[in-house]
Amino acid sequence: MSVILGGAVKLYQYLNDDIADPRTQEWFLMRSPWAGLAILSIYLMSVLKWLPNFMSKRPAYELRSIIVIYNIIQMFGCAYVFYQSMKLGWLSHYKLVCQPPDEEPHSVDYAWRVCYGYFVLKLMDLLDTVFFVLRKKQNQVSFLHVYHHFGMVAVSWGMVKWLPGNLRSKISLYLRKISMMIL
Repeated sequence: MSVILGGAVKLYQYLNDDIADPRTQEWFLMRSPWAGLAILSIYLMSVLKWLPNFMSKRPAYELRSIIVIYNIIQMFGCAYVFYQSMKLGWLSHYKLVCQPPDEEPHSVDYAWRVCYGYFVLKLMDLLDTVFFVLRKKQNQVSFLHVYHHFGMVAVSWGMVKWLPGNLRSKISLYLRKISMMIL
């Protein structure tokens, strides 16, 4: 048993400390996975259990103005992340061929900050589901919807933790931001 626990601790230290990008270690929610996992757990419990129970005997909330403001913020946030990733990526010195991430801690390459902005937008996306539940649109809270939002937060956290500024990160950002601006 102690061998298994020792191996788990070593794996955690390897993933969380050894191979993590040092530039992002002190950023909010990036030091360890526990705060992010707590947010995702609260999200799951809220949209699948707590909020539906809370809304069961209440009328649907009218959230049109809040949702309009939320959508405007999301649209501008997506456009900003897309523009910054293009400006700091392919519109400057990157090429369409594989290029390793910049390992310089104090580099002028700020693409890793754009990756963090993307992560923050994915956290904000969790509100989509909350709005569905508060408007009594529970039929829109499908397994696929919840899985998508949960997975996007987890994957974008990993992207910031281990691959900020990497070519794969940028391609993923470009494609997702274009589709999210359209939607």
